[in-house]
Amino acid sequence: MEYMTESTDRSPGHILCCECGVLISPNPANICVACLRSKVDISQGIPKQVSISFCKQCQRYFQPPGTWIQCALESRELLALCLKKLKAPLAKVRLVDAGFIWTEPHSKRLKVKLTIQKEVMNGAILQQVFMVDYVIQSQMCGDCHRVEAKDFWKAVVQVRQKTLHKKTFYYLEQLILKYGMHQNTLRVKEIHEDGLDFYYSSKQHAQKMVEFLQCTVPCRYKASQRLISQDIHSNMYNYKSTFSVEIVPICKDNVVCLSPKLAQSLGNMNQICVCIRVTNAIHLIDPNTLQVADIDGSTFWSHPFNSLCHLKQLEEFLVMECSIVRNVKRSAGAGMISKKHILGEVWVQKTSEMNTDKQYFCRTHLGHLLNPGDLVLGFDLANCNLNDEHVNKMNSDRVPDVVLIKKSYDRIKRQRRRNWKLKELARDRGNMDTKDERQYEDFLEDLEEDEAIRKNINIYRDSTIPVEGDADDEGAPRISLAEMLEDLHISQDATGEEGASMMT
Repeated sequence: MEYMTESTDRSPGHILCCECGVLISPNPANICVACLRSKVDISQGIPKQVSISFCKQCQRYFQPPGTWIQCALESRELLALCLKKLKAPLAKVRLVDAGFIWTEPHSKRLKVKLTIQKEVMNGAILQQVFMVDYVIQSQMCGDCHRVEAKDFWKAVVQVRQKTLHKKTFYYLEQLILKYGMHQNTLRVKEIHEDGLDFYYSSKQHAQKMVEFLQCTVPCRYKASQRLISQDIHSNMYNYKSTFSVEIVPICKDNVVCLSPKLAQSLGNMNQICVCIRVTNAIHLIDPNTLQVADIDGSTFWSHPFNSLCHLKQLEEFLVMECSIVRNVKRSAGAGMISKKHILGEVWVQKTSEMNTDKQYFCRTHLGHLLNPGDLVLGFDLANCNLNDEHVNKMNSDRVPDVVLIKKSYDRIKRQRRRNWKLKELARDRGNMDTKDERQYEDFLEDLEEDEAIRKNINIYRDSTIPVEGDADDEGAPRISLAEMLEDLHISQDATGEEGASMMT
């Protein structure tokens, strides 16, 4: 007698769907998935089209109840904003997955693919995938509305410099553009021969601008505020704040006379010095010994000094003879010596006095640039009326007859071969005259001659001017292509053709 062993592998049983009769695995509802979806729609109550407000001016989206946030296309922040619009309907289901479906950036449409689950009919869990279409509607935010009104501001930064030349302002303008400090301004207004006014919608933005100015240029500031309105019942006050920033009245290429106490504290350098650069400090050089010193804002305001001559008094000299001074005697306690300059002794003659035999002897820090026959710009202190308290107390033997500033090149040739450009701040000039082209041209020449200043600003290549060779008969300084940036235009696509603007 044989016994039959029962098989250990048991396959689950199948039943027929009570709706369509299809063989299915048992489930709590005893209905196939197709019939269950036809009878129950778990996405019911969830809107399939939702509108989102977008401000074209500041590129921000509106997040209820009263917040505007910056979001990139198909970012996590934008997806969270879209899901918050469906927060109440999605509370009744379980959200499994959500993601964007690609759309054209200028179509003003956002498509989000949602995967949800919900329990239906005797505990059966149904999963469904559907798409929600978000329509982007243009709406101006409150901040941009106040900007367009042009009469609303809560704080203003008044930047002033008591000097006849605007070299420091041109340098400061490029720093503001490089670090984007102009983005929060409501308006930039130019004040004739004095400076710039920056208007802000909040006091915090103005304070940030003042801190930036203190880090980039030697200056000091005063703050004040005026009461506009108040509510004594809720203890609310509305103020308008004003920050008055004063930049030191010294520009590049100015000749200054230091006080005896300040000159001694800087390493016993001579009182007559030349300003070679103004960054976050005043950089001075002694043309007699090549000794250099840096003076910050606090030191300047403790021991103030003024420029002896303004740049309009620059005269052109012809170099008659030039020799290099090899051994320089240094006094006790002398400071640092410049490694970028070479001390020279030169005989020069004014180009306006070529019919005479009058020549001037001086020492200069331009010994590495000058040769007999070169033209150089400088100040004639011997025939100039110097109205300065420190100069009047100095011995006349210690005041040089001529102070040479920089070598002179053909300005027309330099303008013609200049294949680079700078950006400018969009500011309200009002009824002001156009900017002094001569001063701006001097600033561009300073950039070509001083590499230390060029490192702090962005220089863009001008595609309208062809690139020439670096060889130059005069040896005038130039900016290499490696130091230039390509000017990016958002209206162009990757092929160089005109592309469609985003969100317009």
